[in-house]
Amino acid sequence: MQQGTGMDLKIRLRIAILSIAVGLAVLALKVGAYLLTGSVALYSDALETTVNIASSLATLAAVWFAAKPADSNHPYGHDKAEYFAAVLVGVMIVLAAVSIFHAAWIGFTAGDSVTYSPAGIAMNVVAALINGAWARFLMRYGKRERSPALVADGKHLQADVLTSVGVLVGVILVLVTGWKILDPALAVLVGLAVLWSGWELVKESVGGLMDESASSDVLKKIRVLISEHGEGALEAHDLRTRIAGRSTFIDFHLVVPGTMSVVQAHDICDRIEEAIREDVPGAHITMHVEPEHKAKHSGIVVL
Repeated sequence: MQQGTGMDLKIRLRIAILSIAVGLAVLALKVGAYLLTGSVALYSDALETTVNIASSLATLAAVWFAAKPADSNHPYGHDKAEYFAAVLVGVMIVLAAVSIFHAAWIGFTAGDSVTYSPAGIAMNVVAALINGAWARFLMRYGKRERSPALVADGKHLQADVLTSVGVLVGVILVLVTGWKILDPALAVLVGLAVLWSGWELVKESVGGLMDESASSDVLKKIRVLISEHGEGALEAHDLRTRIAGRSTFIDFHLVVPGTMSVVQAHDICDRIEEAIREDVPGAHITMHVEPEHKAKHSGIVVL
């Protein structure tokens, strides 16, 4: 079983720790921007960043736990721990949106003025650029290494970038037009966008927890590999897959001639397993060998 151990685990843990450090740096910049401008939208933006830090801590714990090798209580490994972290991040995004709505309501009722501060606006821009670059890295690395927690953290930061851009536009509009209501109004719009991001993330993570099948492209690849490398067998049927973090569990029935020896059937299984593992990273394969009278004359025909 391919687990996140050794150098791979160290890299992923370092990335998770760096996410926390980036979050703290961005939070400092956003708090400074809020203090210099007094903008309720910037306050909401800073508030959302505190959730980023909490989610990064959850990601760090999930990456460490998911990397633990399989044991007697968890024979299929601990990969699904990352999905729990992803769900938690999604919930935190939703809570951040609620906090933004609350801050926007205060802005509507209080009607405080926004102070023009080039330094404050610049700090917000720098924070958005840092978050944008780090979010892009997290999502690309997380997808490549099939880490739901890192992808979730990246998506969360991407939502924060959207928040920052929207808030910055709102602050500039308030300063240019003098319309105070634009500040909390735009905060509400940003809150809605963040809320939608959280919902999408929770929905995607729940799919992983519910043993969602591999994508249609991966299923097609598996069928082709079985067909091309199963020489000597007759057919394969009842193909099933499920995704658990970085692992793809694959099982199917392989029909062979009734007169074939166990050794010959085993050689075919080894050949198919080797081919699938080369093209499907993290594959865990289970085959049930059956005699020809069990054939269903459907599914995968071996070439």
